Amino acid sequence: MDDVARVEGLLEGRRPLTAAAPPLEVRRSARARRIGIRIDPARGVAELVLPEGAPRAEGDRFAARHRAWVAARLAELPPRRPFVHGARVPVADGAVEILHRPGRPAAARREGGMLVVGGPAAEVAPRVAGWLKAQAREALREAAARHAEALGARFASLRVGDPRTRWGSCSPRGALAFSWRLAMAPSRVLDYVAAHEAAHLLEANHGPRFWRLVARLRPDHAEARAWLRRRGPELHRYGG
Repeated sequence: MDDVARVEGLLEGRRPLTAAAPPLEVRRSARARRIGIRIDPARGVAELVLPEGAPRAEGDRFAARHRAWVAARLAELPPRRPFVHGARVPVADGAVEILHRPGRPAAARREGGMLVVGGPAAEVAPRVAGWLKAQAREALREAAARHAEALGARFASLRVGDPRTRWGSCSPRGALAFSWRLAMAPSRVLDYVAAHEAAHLLEANHGPRFWRLVARLRPDHAEARAWLRRRGPELHRYGG
C-alpha cells in the first residue's frame, strides 16, 4: 500500500479508533477528492485527509480497515534526533557535531566539523535550526537562479519554511518556496528540488514536457527523487 491509503468516505472529529488502536488526527482539505491516511513524520502521527460531503460511518469503516497499516507505518518511523549537545547533524555531503558552549557567542557557528552554539541550553535547538535555514536559503537561491537562467526563466521571490508535505513549491506568480530541511540532504538532492521548481516556472503541471525540462537540468533526477522517498522522512525527525 502507498504512503497515502485512499478510499471514498469521511471521518469527523479527532479521536482514537479504539483504546488499542493508534490515534488518527483529522484534517479537512478542499482539494481532496477521496479520503486518505498520511503519515506525518515530523510529529510522528497519522493524519486523515478528508474531502467534503461523505458519510461519517463510511469514514469509520475506512479507518478500521487501515488500522494495522497505520500502526505499522508509525512503528517504521526513524527515531527522533533532537538538536542537542553532542548530536551529529547531516549538512549537504557531510555532517557537523553540535558543541554547546554557554560562554561563547549565542549564534551557531561552524568550526570545522563542529557547530558551536553559545547561550543557554534551551536556545541550542532553535539556533541550530536557524543556522540550517540560512544554509538552505543560500544554497537554494544559488541553485534556483542557475536552473532558472538555464531555462530562460526568472522567479519572483524565494523563501524557506518547514512544510509538512512538500520539499518545494512554485506559485503561479513565480514565487518559490522550499523546506529548510533540504540543508540536511545531499547536495545533489537539494539541487534536484531547485531544478524541479525552476521547471515549474515554465510548466505548472507534471506532464511529459515538464519532466523533459527537469531531465535537461538534472539527468539524475530519478535517483534524487528515490532518495527523497526513501530517506526524506528522516529529515523530518531532526530538531526540537
